[in-house]
Amino acid sequence: MSWDYLLTAFIVCVSPGIGVVYTLSMSLGGGMRAGFWASVGCTIATVFHMLVAMAGLAAVLHTSAVLFQVVKFAGVAYLIWMAWAVLKDRGSMSVMPAAPVPAGRIVWRGILLNVLNPKLPLFFMAFLPQFMPTGAGLGLLAELGGTFSLITFLVFLGYAGLAASGRDALLASDRAMRWLRRAFAASFAALGLKLALARA
Repeated sequence: MSWDYLLTAFIVCVSPGIGVVYTLSMSLGGGMRAGFWASVGCTIATVFHMLVAMAGLAAVLHTSAVLFQVVKFAGVAYLIWMAWAVLKDRGSMSVMPAAPVPAGRIVWRGILLNVLNPKLPLFFMAFLPQFMPTGAGLGLLAELGGTFSLITFLVFLGYAGLAASGRDALLASDRAMRWLRRAFAASFAALGLKLALARA
């Protein structure tokens, strides 16, 4: 495995997206514990998409316009709901401290948010072959996929730690929390719009 792959995978993972926004919002609302479980959920979804790509199912998704649209708009609807829940400071999507949210619920939300993005398996189908020499087998493909998933988890944990470390200072300012809520809600809504405009 080349250093080029590791560096490229890190850049892809650290780029803000659905998983990053979700992990940051959960970390601010529930601390490092919530951020950890959000990272787990998003990583599980990454593994799922990686397996889909490796099995060639992404090609089916790419050629089936109806299936692509169904998955895509389910994802859009979920992101819009997340934006509304954060903006209204509702329940487990509140960025204000509250009773701990069950780990299973945090993980499940992280999985849903990312599984409902049909572009991810297509991305992996385009990304991974660039780092596979001619004649490489499934062993290398599995190694690349496993490494990418590990990098995803570590990067998300880093984001969770960053958010958790600045949590107390942010919570002490009502104005900062209001703007933070709006920023996260706008981020989820923007990601939903981006997904709505995505083409197979």
